[in-house]
Amino acid sequence: MQGPGEDRDRKRSDSDAAKSGASDRSPGNSGGVSRGYSPDPSVYAALDLGTNNCRLLVAKPTRRGFHVIDAFSRIVRLGEGVSATGQLSEAAMTRAFDALRICHTKIQRQRVGSAKLVATEACRIADNGQLFIDRVRDDLGLDIEILSREDEAKLAVCGCASLIDLDSDHAMVFDIGGGSSELIWLDLGLRRGHWRRSLADRLDAHTCISAWTSLPVGVVSMAERFDGRNVTEASFEAMVAHVTAMIEPFEEKYRLKQHIAKGRVHLLGTSGTVTTVAGILLGLPRYDRNRVDGCWLATPDVRAVTEGLMRRTYDQRIAEPCIGRERADLVLAGCAILEAILRMWPAQRLRVADRGLREGILATLMAADGHFQDRGAARRGPG
Repeated sequence: MQGPGEDRDRKRSDSDAAKSGASDRSPGNSGGVSRGYSPDPSVYAALDLGTNNCRLLVAKPTRRGFHVIDAFSRIVRLGEGVSATGQLSEAAMTRAFDALRICHTKIQRQRVGSAKLVATEACRIADNGQLFIDRVRDDLGLDIEILSREDEAKLAVCGCASLIDLDSDHAMVFDIGGGSSELIWLDLGLRRGHWRRSLADRLDAHTCISAWTSLPVGVVSMAERFDGRNVTEASFEAMVAHVTAMIEPFEEKYRLKQHIAKGRVHLLGTSGTVTTVAGILLGLPRYDRNRVDGCWLATPDVRAVTEGLMRRTYDQRIAEPCIGRERADLVLAGCAILEAILRMWPAQRLRVADRGLREGILATLMAADGHFQDRGAARRGPG
């Protein structure tokens, strides 16, 4: 569940995103696109086909990261019902295919020279996930890779690395998705060299990963299992307990609470749950990425927003401008996942990132082509 407002990506510019990484996709190779156009080697694209959203960024590299020239986001709910049936439904595949057709048109219009197109949890777990990917390749010419959970976690870190607070000793990065949720523990003592503010200066963020896990739970699967429309206090606590049982083995193995207790740790959330909570807390009349991305939230304020949403009916959640009809049944499922994280690792500060996987992908491609070498980018990235 990424942040509200399908058109907000179109307003993005001069993103501080870049990341190290090896890739076999050069500007002369369009990567995951069969092209019928003359490519521009300075144009890059990243597509993320998730359980809930289909999202595209098209960008050109800049000194500090990249500048977004086109974008697309649509809720498709590709993973609707997968947790129960093990199959992508025909309706869901049709919604995703229609969105991908628009992405293909944008990629051609912008003459993308290098692209990486990925699918995540819904296609990973569905029995017919690869068949759908094959159909998209054959019919649209988009060669989508089903991303591993490990690479998804690494790319999420790299996509939001510019928001890591260097006054901290550790950071917990989490991405609450539609079908899975990633938790990544960063030991900032492992960082190399001097990090400045832009992500182009933090291309080795992935080397700080000392522990990670991917939970097979996200806002879509949780909402389907626990009835996201009609959430009671009891069902909310049941959702929290469900997630807590999944994260307890991670804590038992790595003993992260001992670092939290020292106080030099912050959480960094890259997901629609935290961007929605931030938008509500800020009282935004409509979602504004410029206000939300990078803002800090205090844990009591996060819980106050959750408690307020619990008191609202489904229709009242629809009326909230930072939620809307398409996310009204998902938002409390996301809040339950977030609450489980806050209870397990009670850091007092949470930073919000309206950036992540796609930004990490773009930076991977650009770094592989040498765009950030003068800023220390000639380092190997995820994979």
